[in-house]
Amino acid sequence: MSRAACLLVIISLMSPAAEALDNGLALKPTMGWLHWERFMCNIDCDTDPNNCISERLYMQMADVMVKEGWKEAGYEYVCIDDCWPSHQRDAQGRLQADPKRFPGGIKKLADYIHSKGLKLGIYADVGDKTCAGYPGSLGYYEKDAQTFADWDVDLLKFDGCFMNRALLGEGYTNMSKALNNTGRPVLYSCEWPLYEWPLKQPNYTAIRETCNHWRNFDDVFDSWSSVKSILDWTAAHQDIIVPAAGPGGWNDPDMLVIGNFGLSHDQQESQMALWAIMASPLLMSNDLRDICPRSKELLQNKRIIDISQDSMGKQGYRTAKGNNFEVWERPLSKNCLAVAVLNKLETGGPRGFNIGAAPGWKICGPQCNVTQILPQYKEMGVQTQQSKIIVSVNPSGTALLTVTPISSDFTRLHKLNWQGTFVRRKHTIL
Repeated sequence: MSRAACLLVIISLMSPAAEALDNGLALKPTMGWLHWERFMCNIDCDTDPNNCISERLYMQMADVMVKEGWKEAGYEYVCIDDCWPSHQRDAQGRLQADPKRFPGGIKKLADYIHSKGLKLGIYADVGDKTCAGYPGSLGYYEKDAQTFADWDVDLLKFDGCFMNRALLGEGYTNMSKALNNTGRPVLYSCEWPLYEWPLKQPNYTAIRETCNHWRNFDDVFDSWSSVKSILDWTAAHQDIIVPAAGPGGWNDPDMLVIGNFGLSHDQQESQMALWAIMASPLLMSNDLRDICPRSKELLQNKRIIDISQDSMGKQGYRTAKGNNFEVWERPLSKNCLAVAVLNKLETGGPRGFNIGAAPGWKICGPQCNVTQILPQYKEMGVQTQQSKIIVSVNPSGTALLTVTPISSDFTRLHKLNWQGTFVRRKHTIL
């Protein structure tokens, strides 16, 4: 492989993340299903009853999640996004579901979801309207929080449309307090930094104290260019956002679009691997009733999910780039390391990458066990720092591996190295 200079960023892991929202939730990245990217604001139940935003859609997804192994794999939230409410509040000023599409109401839907051993998420907006023009929560934070609690909702996705951006922090904080005051544990998913970045750098200490996870960047679309743009933004801002993540609060790069139409299988593997490395919420937006077997197998891959849900709770990040490769690494519990190698080229065939060029490979001293998870599972056995392991990576694909050091003495040294402060230095990929 040719030599290419690149920037290597070592992220500070010594200081713990700021205090998390004190509701006992999201101690690991949230897993579940969310309707938006796949089903959007389809409210035409007359001509498209199987795909419109209605109680039937969520009940069917819950049924499939239990029957087809999704719940067992760890996916537990069934989440409603925009377009569920009536256009008017009721006589008491409460939000109400569209009576035609949700004839049983949200409480009945929550009871159904809970009967399956799953949890229900709902959507609202910090401003006076939702992004699709339905009633927002501005001026109704306490009332809406209590309404959601009365309905036994488990998660609130709180959007940021139609709001004075100078008041975003106040609005998100007030809803957080209102939810906690209900006494019901409601996971709080914010979009505060997404809407604040155009004005100023957000205060991630305050965001972490307020929210369980938070969107930073654009909505994901069913395309590789969209997924790439999210990865590029995340890498460019990782020195700001990575230290904020940890148990109780996570950066949210948006939904998994695996199993839809826009990504090749290699690109689907890349999204799954890198979302796990980034300790991202794994919220699928697809049609679980009709998903291809390979996408299902990928989304339910236990070894990838184990990386996502690792108990150490550290977000991974890009550690090196060059020669159209990127290396992303995540420290794991028991002093292990997850390594993802992304082939940025979109032409040609598979290319080889020497895993010894990954910055984290230094933990393999004097020896380590290496397991390849993607693109195929393979036990690579005991290796040393001098081993030359070439992984083959398809265009726009990712090789995902775990590295487990064997020497306890070196492990302790490695742990201290990972816990250093931010350092930028030139690094050469060999």
